[in-house]
Amino acid sequence: MKNTLKRYLPNKEKLQKQGSLSFLANFLHDPNIWHLNRRSAAGGAAIGMFCAFIPLPVHTISSAIFAILLRVNLSIAVVFSFFTNPVTIPPLFFYAHKTGTWLLGEQHSQVEFHVSWDWFSTTFLEIWEPLLLGCLIFGSLASLTTYILIRIIWRYTAINRWLSRQKLKKELKKLDLNV
Repeated sequence: MKNTLKRYLPNKEKLQKQGSLSFLANFLHDPNIWHLNRRSAAGGAAIGMFCAFIPLPVHTISSAIFAILLRVNLSIAVVFSFFTNPVTIPPLFFYAHKTGTWLLGEQHSQVEFHVSWDWFSTTFLEIWEPLLLGCLIFGSLASLTTYILIRIIWRYTAINRWLSRQKLKKELKKLDLNV
């Protein structure tokens, strides 16, 4: 799993050159934000998922900042922050708004979600409270679920690798080959 992730994740040099993250260049020297282990990968994914539900277009920057502050894998945090994108934002924010209005006991109104400055400057100002509450709940649940799933998957693959090595050692021992 670790090698597969390393192959597809952006590396330190790519992120330093990326325009939107260039202001973080001085903080990218911490080796902890580049380590790829179970704790760092799960933490980075959880941060990315939480930041993906921020109802403003600051997902990448906020996930990078939190990954640096909490010293988890920066690349994974940035990649997971793209969970929300122009295709997924409307249904996710619709249900977040619906959940928020239900929890606040307000009347649910039909709101069309558009990723535009006009939408943020008018409609968002009218619905921000239930939307923010719903996004906080969805982001927390998605973050916690992602963290647990990655920890379980990482542990499962590590155990399987260990068991296959043990099995190979036993087979080699049967063949009277010393390892």
